[in-house]
Amino acid sequence: MSIITLTTLNAKYIHASLGLRYLYANLEELKLDTQIKEFTIKTRAIDIVEDILQDKPKIVGFGVYIWNTTETAAVISQLKTIAPDVIVVLGGPEVSYEVETQSILQFADYVLTGPADLSFYRLCKEILAGEAPEQKVLRSKPLALKDLKLPYEFYNEEDLKNRLLYVEASRGCPFKCEFCLSSLDKTAYPFDLPLFMQQMDQLYQRGARHFKFVDRTFNLKIKTTLEIMNFFLDRMDDDLFLHFEVIPDHLPDKLKEVLVKFPPGTLQFEVGIQTFNDEVQTLISRKQDNPKSKNNLIWLKENTTAHIHADLIFGLPGETLATFSQSFNELYECGPHEIQMGILKRLKGSPIIRHTESHDLRFNPLPPFNILSNRSVDFVTMQKVNRFSRYWDMIGNSGRFKNTLPHLLKDNPFEEFMQITDWIYEQTGQTHQINLKRLFELVAQAIDVLFPERYAAVIQQIEADYVNSKLKGAFSLMRLTYQPTEQTMTFQRRSQRQQRHLV
Repeated sequence: MSIITLTTLNAKYIHASLGLRYLYANLEELKLDTQIKEFTIKTRAIDIVEDILQDKPKIVGFGVYIWNTTETAAVISQLKTIAPDVIVVLGGPEVSYEVETQSILQFADYVLTGPADLSFYRLCKEILAGEAPEQKVLRSKPLALKDLKLPYEFYNEEDLKNRLLYVEASRGCPFKCEFCLSSLDKTAYPFDLPLFMQQMDQLYQRGARHFKFVDRTFNLKIKTTLEIMNFFLDRMDDDLFLHFEVIPDHLPDKLKEVLVKFPPGTLQFEVGIQTFNDEVQTLISRKQDNPKSKNNLIWLKENTTAHIHADLIFGLPGETLATFSQSFNELYECGPHEIQMGILKRLKGSPIIRHTESHDLRFNPLPPFNILSNRSVDFVTMQKVNRFSRYWDMIGNSGRFKNTLPHLLKDNPFEEFMQITDWIYEQTGQTHQINLKRLFELVAQAIDVLFPERYAAVIQQIEADYVNSKLKGAFSLMRLTYQPTEQTMTFQRRSQRQQRHLV
């Protein structure tokens, strides 16, 4: 049994919630009667409810995020139906703004907005003492990082062996990009560095090797960055993996000197570009030196072994398909290993909504609250770019077509890949559940139809990628040229399940 259960629905099992462990670390004497239970969004709601209730908690705290708000609502609606006396407390970024308008509120007893690391403890104390607040929505007060107990000792052995460990050397962000909730921060606040490094050393000594830094601006203060990087350099081994979010236009020589020392497979950099359009950057209050950002990306690719994951966002106010195409092409020329094609989402509380009327921003009312159209981009075009994003992830980002891609895309990568996107969707009507062998066939057939003059050269590269993928079946036996066929489904095939009952 436990009095308090802390839980959330992670996107994947490999993720381990840093937020829950902060709450747990700061529960003082209540830790003895508290447990953490993590699930994934793929788990059935009723199964989650059963798991939570088997320990008969009095209070259940849920971490709510944009990726799990629908699934969390399903869990807590059933939880309160089965066990109405259990106190449900919600917290997290998705319920920290505009909470009164959210349907998930009806299932909760309390909602803690803002940083709840300390306020959750105070609320639990009041509830257990019979002094529960009357108001439902409680706003957490700002807190000083020095007052927080760090959570890293509460990553357990399973976490260390099987999951990415989320860590943070700082909170907040000094930049004001309006699509991001971090734009509401005044600046970035660092944790005490010696204490943080001591915690990292303890994690390392326990066997931790996969560290994902969630700092929004890891390379903001180079002195701190260098100390952390050198810490890991001194402890380098074959299993170490480090993920950082970095500012693209801030890569001084001292940092470069350290980065070149890391061996292959150790570093991954998430680089937020979002757009190279100066006018759009100004409109959304984003400060970025575009020439320096491009030069730094090229330098990283040519001089380090870091895996470079660069982000773009489609649907920003003022951005057209043509200007976004230009940003994509410029980024492609910089050679990152992956280009993450994000679609603008309306994060509750983010200042992007100030452009709603002037740019006719129309967002999906359902999670993930993605933009459906705006003044510059109609719904049909938005759908085409959504498909582009999906196919690009399957073909461009997957690493399955690394020999093919340079020969596939030539003068105008965005436009050429859009043609491939349109053709594949016309043939399949699908953006998911396309098996890898079929994908190889579709790419080959698209080149045959769209760029026949490239076919002879590209097909050799497709074969090399096919062999590297270790798929079963001879490449020569695949359908590598387009042969239109009329596919019908026989009655016998349609009724296979029913026919089995007749045998």
